[in-house]
Amino acid sequence: MKFGLNQVTAPVLAYPEFLDLAAELGCVGVELRNDLGRLLFDGIEAAQAGDMARARGLRILGLSEVPQFNDWGLEAEARTRALIGAARDAGAETISLIPRNDGLGGANGERQANLRIALKAICPLVREAGLRALVEPLGFASSSLCDGREVAEVVETLGMIDCVSLVYDTFHAALAGGAPMAADRIGIVHISGVTDPGVGLAEMQDGHRVLVADGDRLGNTDQIAALLADGYDGVFSFECFSPEVQRLENPADALRQSMEFITSRVMAKAA
Repeated sequence: MKFGLNQVTAPVLAYPEFLDLAAELGCVGVELRNDLGRLLFDGIEAAQAGDMARARGLRILGLSEVPQFNDWGLEAEARTRALIGAARDAGAETISLIPRNDGLGGANGERQANLRIALKAICPLVREAGLRALVEPLGFASSSLCDGREVAEVVETLGMIDCVSLVYDTFHAALAGGAPMAADRIGIVHISGVTDPGVGLAEMQDGHRVLVADGDRLGNTDQIAALLADGYDGVFSFECFSPEVQRLENPADALRQSMEFITSRVMAKAA
């Protein structure tokens, strides 16, 4: 298995320390974010930030995020162009597009139309930059895009398979009812677990997302095994929002234990 590390899992680390953590764990790459309350790359120039990652043997798997991308307008366009510029300069592979999550824009017909409008504007920009855009369906009831299969159909209809892929997130897939997604449409898989027995599925939020371990209620290892069996050969990136994970004094040990747990369980299912 190829593991990656999303910056939200260890946001207290400065950029060089975060890269060191990923390299120590044997990750193939990192995902970096612009929504952590500080500058992307901690203000380091994008080209230098990319060099720093590659010097540690790491790919920059992607930059996050363009929020509410499917509410396309001047603000969304400016954010998209800025993120594409940073990704191009850093040598990143993708940018992440996050749908509206405010209860608006999700009506049948409306959500597909808004998606088409946004992708028609974004795809030429990422093509020109030599990047891919990753659309991440969210399983929350308030999300305007929940079904990855529907997004994939729109992408195919628009002839954008070459520049648009999807994020498969085990947390959001569980919330959305575990709808399957073709492995060849997936650009990256985000993994996190929920072990709190006191929260219902419909009440789960990002703050509940911890490292995958025994007692996981999302069926991560089943989801991962199914993806691998379907031919997925990409990266599984830890994206844990829980403060208890984000504030770990020794995140390397905890992450390593989760990697070993996942690998052993998935191998057992494949045996």
